[in-house]
Amino acid sequence: MKSLRNVLGLHFTTLIMFGLLFPLIIWGIGQLFPRQSNGFPIYKDGKLIGFANIGQKFTENKYFWGRPSAVDYNAAASGGSNMGPTNPAYLSTVEQRIKDFMKRNPGIKRSQIPSDLVTASGSGIDPDISVQGALIQIPRVAKARGISQDELKKLVEEHIGKPLFGMFGPERVNVLKLNLALDNLSKKD
Repeated sequence: MKSLRNVLGLHFTTLIMFGLLFPLIIWGIGQLFPRQSNGFPIYKDGKLIGFANIGQKFTENKYFWGRPSAVDYNAAASGGSNMGPTNPAYLSTVEQRIKDFMKRNPGIKRSQIPSDLVTASGSGIDPDISVQGALIQIPRVAKARGISQDELKKLVEEHIGKPLFGMFGPERVNVLKLNLALDNLSKKD
């Protein structure tokens, strides 16, 4: 009987700790940093248009494109494809992305395409692309918008995010923020 009481006591103690107290502590920490805990929301004219840390789907030539998504940018279904680099279906998907990219970006050689523009991230909702991934898209966006390539290069350079603490990870460009700045630039013209 004593063993059963100990087991039940441990069960209810851990149930309260990890089912009630821990979630409340995490929620409380989130309330101290509401912008971060809510995904860094981005508003335009008072309307929520996206989140800085969740990738968005851009397919028009007038926008910079982000990383492909295995979950069609659905944050609720975040995840990769779980296909390995030798899987024929995966290789076929990547090959099709390369063909589509080259078709929509004439003059770009296959070897110039950064891997982040044709492979999905592990989360499927990566909001950033490499600097090279942004720069290689400039000719297409410039043509679609009627903006000089030099002006777009300057805009991309202004939106380069530095590595964490200046040393962890590569430089990157947040696609949503860049495209918002691009829309604002086009309105000024």
